[in-house]
Amino acid sequence: MTQKDQIYKCEICGNVVKVLHTGAGELVCCGQAMGLTEEKTEE
Repeated sequence: MTQKDQIYKCEICGNVVKVLHTGAGELVCCGQAMGLTEEKTEE
């Protein structure tokens, strides 16, 4: 399940998706599941 404001990236083509609405299912690009990126914060 996706959560609002998560960011996913395709490891093949580099497409990036930001989730605007929570939903069920899996984000897919180039025939494979997109990977959830780690949140980066500045200290």
